[in-house]
Amino acid sequence: MKRNPTLLAALCSAALSLPVLAAGNAERGQQLSMQGDGSGAPCMACHGMNGEGNAAGAFPVIAGQDEGYIFRSLQAYQNGTRVNPVMSMNVDNFKEQDLRDLAAHFARLPAPALAPTTASAEQLALGKRLAEMGQWDDYLPPCASCHGPANQGVDENFPGIAGQHASYIKQQLQAWQQGQRKSDPVQLMENIAKRLSNEQIDAVAAYLASQPAAQQ
Repeated sequence: MKRNPTLLAALCSAALSLPVLAAGNAERGQQLSMQGDGSGAPCMACHGMNGEGNAAGAFPVIAGQDEGYIFRSLQAYQNGTRVNPVMSMNVDNFKEQDLRDLAAHFARLPAPALAPTTASAEQLALGKRLAEMGQWDDYLPPCASCHGPANQGVDENFPGIAGQHASYIKQQLQAWQQGQRKSDPVQLMENIAKRLSNEQIDAVAAYLASQPAAQQ
């Protein structure tokens, strides 16, 4: 199969664009991250004091992520576009400005240092090929086509996935694969994930986790 970068770019650009965000107050967001919404656990209980996440629990790194992406994700958990019982319960009482403040806080934090990888050289090589070059004969474009150079993110539509915990990447690819995530308006991620084997998911997750995230 020949590559069609023009078509791929069009698909990536088809993601829903939203108006520019109102300003978030990072200092207030830091307070909210430690206090919670009054009914659930505070952000730091799962995502750590500095947004570093937790690999064992598949809680993602959110430090240094795009502010707009964080805000939209929090909104999605509130309105049910993105389903996660724990997240929905812990953000349901936040107002819109609270979500903006939380997003501003986590976006300004530096990405955490990479944890040592236990993946084999062969697994990392497969993951690198999928993430950077794709496998066009199987209609698998590279992750970097949408997630940007070095997969460090582009904007609120295409978050940075380099430096993310492998457990979380695997969990989300499986969610897309099984149709459990519906937050992609053009179903691009769902269609790609359904073409991935378990071996490929493990490999791309391990490789991306071994790569540095963008630093703010």
